[in-house]
Amino acid sequence: MTVIRSAKPLVWGEMDVPLFGLGKDWYGTPVSPQAAFCVAVDTRSVWLIASHAQPAKLHPAARPGRFTPELWKHDVAELFLHHPTSGRYFEFNLAPNGAWWSCEFIAPRVRAEEGEIAFPEVATFAELSPDGGWVAAMSIPRDLLEARLDLGPETTLNVTFILGSPEQRFLTAVDLGGGEPDFHRPNKFSKIHLLDSTPSPST
Repeated sequence: MTVIRSAKPLVWGEMDVPLFGLGKDWYGTPVSPQAAFCVAVDTRSVWLIASHAQPAKLHPAARPGRFTPELWKHDVAELFLHHPTSGRYFEFNLAPNGAWWSCEFIAPRVRAEEGEIAFPEVATFAELSPDGGWVAAMSIPRDLLEARLDLGPETTLNVTFILGSPEQRFLTAVDLGGGEPDFHRPNKFSKIHLLDSTPSPST
C-alpha cells in the first residue's frame, strides 16, 4: 500500500496529499460515491485521512476528539498496523466527526489487554459539509509506534471502512480473501510502499 512521506510536519487544514478511492465493497459491489483515504507519515506522526461524500451514521456516544469504544458498530474508517514477526497489531478507528478508538492485539481478535486503553497522544480532526459529506484525520505519534510496534519497512497495514449503517457495507483497501467480512486477517495486510510528497527534481 502506498504511504505518502512528507519531509515536514503535516498540518490539518494545510494538507496537500492524494486520496485513494475505494469503489467496491467486500463483495465486489460498486460503492458510489467512493470512499477515499490516505495514509501519510511525517517527521512526527502517522496520519490516516478518510472521507466520504455521503452523510454518516455516527455512534450515539461519538464526540469530536473523544476516545469511544465500539465505533465499528456505526460508520467508521479504520487503520490497521501489523508487525509480521511478532504477530502484534494495532487497530485505530476514526469516526467521521473525529471520535476515535484504538486497541492492541497479540493475535487476530486477541486483545493485549482486556480493558480499554487509549493509545497515547492521538489527535483527531474533522470537517462535515452542509450536504453531510465528511473528511476526518487522525494523527498518531510516530515515536510511540516505533517503540511499541517496531514501525518500519517490515510493517504491514490496511485501511478499511464501514459505511451505510445500520445496513453496513464493508470496504477494504487490501484484498483480505473471501467469506464473510473480517478485517482481522493481518497475514493478508500489505507492505508499505513510501512515496515522497515532494519528489526531488532528479525524479
